[in-house]
Amino acid sequence: MQINIPLPVEKVLEFLRANNFQSFIVGGSVRDILAKREIKDWDFTTNATPEKIQAIFPESFYDNQFGTVGITVEELIKQFDLQNYDPAKDNLELGSVFEITTFRSDGEYKDNRRPETVTWGDSIEDDLQRRDFTINALALKKENGSFEIIDLYNGQKDLENKIIRCVGNPDERFGEDGLRLLRAVRFAAQLGFIIDPQTLNSIAKNAHLIQNISWERIRDEILKMVVYEYSSDGFKLLLSTGLLHFILPELEKTVGVKQAGHHTKDVWHHSIDAMKACPTKDAIVKFACLLHDVGKPIAYREENDKITFYGHEVVSGKIAKKVGQRFHFSNKDQERLYLLVRYHMFSYQKNMTDAAIRRFIRKVGLENIQDMMTLRIGDRVGGGSKETSWRLTELQQRIKQVLYTPMQIKDLKVDGHDVMQILNINGGPKVGQVLKTLFDEVMEDSQKNDREYLLKKIEELK
Repeated sequence: MQINIPLPVEKVLEFLRANNFQSFIVGGSVRDILAKREIKDWDFTTNATPEKIQAIFPESFYDNQFGTVGITVEELIKQFDLQNYDPAKDNLELGSVFEITTFRSDGEYKDNRRPETVTWGDSIEDDLQRRDFTINALALKKENGSFEIIDLYNGQKDLENKIIRCVGNPDERFGEDGLRLLRAVRFAAQLGFIIDPQTLNSIAKNAHLIQNISWERIRDEILKMVVYEYSSDGFKLLLSTGLLHFILPELEKTVGVKQAGHHTKDVWHHSIDAMKACPTKDAIVKFACLLHDVGKPIAYREENDKITFYGHEVVSGKIAKKVGQRFHFSNKDQERLYLLVRYHMFSYQKNMTDAAIRRFIRKVGLENIQDMMTLRIGDRVGGGSKETSWRLTELQQRIKQVLYTPMQIKDLKVDGHDVMQILNINGGPKVGQVLKTLFDEVMEDSQKNDREYLLKKIEELK
């Protein structure tokens, strides 16, 4: 079988064999080779123990009990003296890590998260039988200049037919690691595959096991899923299998919530359509787009056949903040998520002053302005409208114009030293109060950011 692989990948395979160890490319790497997809992670398996792997790859590192040794592409290039090799041509980065894992058999799983014991295996068969899905239970070896696929569970057939299917009994696989429930859906969203009926039924049956999984692991899968081409299908699967109830019950409550005006779909379908249409690969922005109307079930009112959601953006912002905390987002990402959801209902009128535009920018955060515009595009397209409107276009133009005017106190043409000198004080809260007063005035009229004018103003504040 003729397959082209990056030179460092080939060197790892050859070097393990040269040291009398078996060597295979395994898992998602093989799946993506066969599917002719871009490969981001290269994984290997071998009968060498971690200690022996580290002995022949001296710059490698090992920090877990599951037999996985890591080594960076940069170190491999040094070790094999690949002086003229350009990793970029193979979509490799110098800091990326190759993972080499010892064949293993897993012991009993008692917590639906990790095996109680791990035993080093003797063969590739031992290793493949513990894997989650058939399309990931593939191995590739090279001998005598040609490649051979090891496929014990018809993974190639499932890959060809675009099916996600568990290796062996799905109830057992999901009982071993509850995250596999979510990974099955994530793979379907990533690859555009369907889930085998037996596997799908088992996901629904065992959906409650996701409660045993850490929020960090759940978060990572969700943030991968929101940027995929078939993300909306993935969330439909989360809903139909019951996983959404345990992961994002707030979003589940949007199902069937009617809308009015230009909206032709309920809040649920609008939300997943908006997420899919949001033109970015930034997972936080995509996630914010998914949650932007999550407060509508609470804000819903219907009087005289008229549906309203007054203040739903405030409610949605509070919910988004709680979700960000639950998912253990970084403080920065929690704040971004909150701001994008809380202020997504921004509006623009022709008679808005520059001061009003500046207040909007300060409220949202200059660094979040483009993301807010991107979210609005997703919201519009997900609601059946065009990507943009004259209002959105004109607002963007106005924002560009006012960015040349003061946006922060440090942009003032005077500073704290001027205040202390004129007021004859040695610092303290008074300095900040004066600067804030000056800044508020400049925010209303940027032409007042004139040093001579501001010095006189300080005099008046004595």
